[in-house]
Amino acid sequence: MKFKQTLVMMAVAAVAAAAGWMAKGTTAQAASPMIYELRTYHCEPGKLPNLLARFRNHTTKLFEKHGMTNVGYWVPAEGEAHENTLVYIVAHKDAEAAKKSWAGFRADEAWVKVRTESEAAGKIVSKVESVYMNPTDFSKLQ
Repeated sequence: MKFKQTLVMMAVAAVAAAAGWMAKGTTAQAASPMIYELRTYHCEPGKLPNLLARFRNHTTKLFEKHGMTNVGYWVPAEGEAHENTLVYIVAHKDAEAAKKSWAGFRADEAWVKVRTESEAAGKIVSKVESVYMNPTDFSKLQ
């Protein structure tokens, strides 16, 4: 559990550093209704390179096509999770936009094709965790 708490803290700090579209010194609650989504993908053994290639070459572009903002992508620097975990944050206009974006993404023929082709040799992801986050009123996003 300590590892997961550390990942969440790192992700929130990354959002604060990477959210350059907000005015410096304004609080997130006052400045934007944006909702942030922290996602953690646990891969089948040896499949992390396949997942990273799929994100690098296709998935991030498809997220943008469906209205998601790519904030950042990380792999743990050490430990067991280093070999099989991708952690990332995407931002959505609001909760309703998040639902609409995910529905559009999942139904996109390009995504279905990419997923099918990338999993021809076997399943890549064994588990996905998702947490929606609202910035606190004292989060100063720069």
